[in-house]
Amino acid sequence: MTWFFIALLSSFLSAFAAITQKKVLFNLKPLEFSFLLSVVNLVFSIPFFFFINYSSINTENLAFLFVKSVIGALAFLCVMNALKNLQISNALPLLALTPGFVAIFAFFILGEKLKYYEIIGLISLIAGTYILESKSLKEVLVPFSVFIKSKFHQFILAALLLFTASSIMDKVLLIKLNMTPVSLTAFQHIFFAFIFGVIFFFSDKEKSMTEISSIKKNFGWIALISVLTIGYRFSQVWAVSLASVALTLAVKRTSVLWATIIGGKIFKDTNLTKRIIAVIFILIGAILILRD
Repeated sequence: MTWFFIALLSSFLSAFAAITQKKVLFNLKPLEFSFLLSVVNLVFSIPFFFFINYSSINTENLAFLFVKSVIGALAFLCVMNALKNLQISNALPLLALTPGFVAIFAFFILGEKLKYYEIIGLISLIAGTYILESKSLKEVLVPFSVFIKSKFHQFILAALLLFTASSIMDKVLLIKLNMTPVSLTAFQHIFFAFIFGVIFFFSDKEKSMTEISSIKKNFGWIALISVLTIGYRFSQVWAVSLASVALTLAVKRTSVLWATIIGGKIFKDTNLTKRIIAVIFILIGAILILRD
């Protein structure tokens, strides 16, 4: 059961990282925040490089990790855009829908049959999403049309697809390409800093870079987020190396419940009780789908 406690730790660290991210995003734009965080993450991850078995590092696994890092960076940027513009109790619970996406795509594309508890899980996911986005039970289609009309909900959908691919690639790196959790975490932060740096360099820096005073004001928070981020990424990868991706993600997804309850209280989100109920439905659905 070691993997369970490591995944649960990842869940708590992820929840508090999301809450502090929301606070900083009141003052910084998503891209500049992602770039600054990636640089601080790289600095804080330097100790990892002293514990790497460099004989296991090769061109193949580094190239695969780079592709995985591009996907992860884009997913993170999508989440930051959604988190900045949506209430935390509205944005984060939707990220727990990843197992449902995997199950549906596997059914239609790979022809995999859905077991009875997976069907119940999908129904629970749909019910949770409906409760989360609904304003009135009379408006049946409104909760789902929001994903078409709201570009910030579209960011969440994009992140769901990207995170699904990223999680599967973690398992390939650890099991088939012989990377360790330490080496994966260390080199991934090099790639993240490079990727966000390139994106930021080619953006309009005059429009995207906030005043230096604002950055200094928020640097302490960014440093804290960096510690939390490195912590939850490393603990997630560590848990994946000990158990299946499905089991690890099932536990990790409970972070949305902690973030919704605590973050919703801190930021005074509206309809918080309804959203907590929605999160519980979504988590039950995710766990049912991931039970194998």
